[in-house]
Amino acid sequence: MEDPQAYTESGILEQYILGLLTPAERATVEAEATRHPLVAQELAAGQRALEYYAEAQSRELPAAMRSRVLNKVLAQITPAEVPAEVPAEAPVEAPVAVAAPVAAGAPAPAASLRADVDALARPQPAAEPGVRPITSAAAPAAFRRGLAIAASVALLLSLIGNGYLYQQWQGADTALVALQETQNRLAANTLVVEKKLGEVREQNTVLRDAGFHFVALVGTPDAPKDRARVLFNAKTSRVYVDVQNLPAAPAGRQYQLWALNNGKPVDAGVLTPAAATGDRLERMKDIASAQAFAVTLEPLGGSATPTMPIRAMGTI
Repeated sequence: MEDPQAYTESGILEQYILGLLTPAERATVEAEATRHPLVAQELAAGQRALEYYAEAQSRELPAAMRSRVLNKVLAQITPAEVPAEVPAEAPVEAPVAVAAPVAAGAPAPAASLRADVDALARPQPAAEPGVRPITSAAAPAAFRRGLAIAASVALLLSLIGNGYLYQQWQGADTALVALQETQNRLAANTLVVEKKLGEVREQNTVLRDAGFHFVALVGTPDAPKDRARVLFNAKTSRVYVDVQNLPAAPAGRQYQLWALNNGKPVDAGVLTPAAATGDRLERMKDIASAQAFAVTLEPLGGSATPTMPIRAMGTI
């Protein structure tokens, strides 16, 4: 070789580091590294770069997960020889088996492949800088087998990690949905409370307003126990009903309030079930003028004129 610089830039050193050369080609590279310091320097730098990359990409795994992964890999290689479980506490250490002579063309023994896996699993001593010539003819094949096993292990770990992240995502999504449902319930309850608070404020304003006349409605002979109270403001024409004692209306019936103006009944509106039970004051229709008020039991929705006997009545 006349030009060491051109030799180092040809890519042959990278192929040597990755184990892609034949034994004869590897011997040539090692010879050139011995003769030319520049080749030896570039070869050592490439090997260190590969080691740095491997260290940078490595991840510390939990001992239990590492044991499960190695057990699965070893079980696929030699299921009859590998123990059922590798202890999680102790690192996997096994001596590298010395392969017995194998006839040409025969498949490699499973023990050799298992030795390669054990060698990969066992912590390796720190490498010293410099060129490490590899003279074994089987080294490239073993290296490729090791890469394939490492890739399989990395893929398995990636699948495990993805599954764990998916489970975490599902749990977070479920918690978010539950939180949203709780927030919706709180918002609905808040609206109900605000509505009731508004009604209480309105009732308090009505009860404290001196412009309202209180008209007591007393039960008639048809319903002697019925009691109610009408709050009427002649200036604003506003009318409220405060039920004190009215039995529940039968099916298909509804209580209706009438304003008697010069002896003529005027529809003042029907009572809602909540007002009929006395839970709150009921705002009725505005009445411009009235001398008395009365309550009857009418069909649902009310009537244009009273169709049933008066149950309770009072005059202003």
